[in-house]
Amino acid sequence: MAIAISSTTFVACNSPEPKVVVPAPAPAKVEVTEPVKEMVKDVVDIAIGSPDHTTLVAAVTAAGLVETLKGAGPFTIFAPTNAAFTALPAGTVDNLLKPENKGKLTNILTYHVVAGSVKAADLKDGQKVKTLQGEELTVTIKDGKVKINGANVSAADLVGSNGVVHVVDAVLMPKK
Repeated sequence: MAIAISSTTFVACNSPEPKVVVPAPAPAKVEVTEPVKEMVKDVVDIAIGSPDHTTLVAAVTAAGLVETLKGAGPFTIFAPTNAAFTALPAGTVDNLLKPENKGKLTNILTYHVVAGSVKAADLKDGQKVKTLQGEELTVTIKDGKVKINGANVSAADLVGSNGVVHVVDAVLMPKK
């Protein structure tokens, strides 16, 4: 879109002042661009943006899972809060974050991830969902409250560009 601006100067003939002719400025070009769309966060960015998930973010980083979980997905993440990690026996988190325990940490974290985008409305009481770790999680729904392996879902359906995050109040521990 272009906008042209012109001006005209009138000078009286009897004026004692000299005549000055000012040329009109060149037409200004104004480009119209589409408004910038707000980028939708992926499942990792949702956790990074939450002050209640700093321990989870540190664990995902230590396990080397950031790039995987930033991938196309879709993923469903059952994201334990900092309080959930604090409730583990003393020293557990520090021990899991050590480089020599990366395999054990990865095993626990992938037990919190399900392939596909599973929203709360998709879950049924008694349903079993297979995790990326290989074992299943059990869904319990009673009086409208959803639990995953006994952990309460405190916030559901945090939708990201590559999946969905459900906040849980406990760290889910695989059997193997």
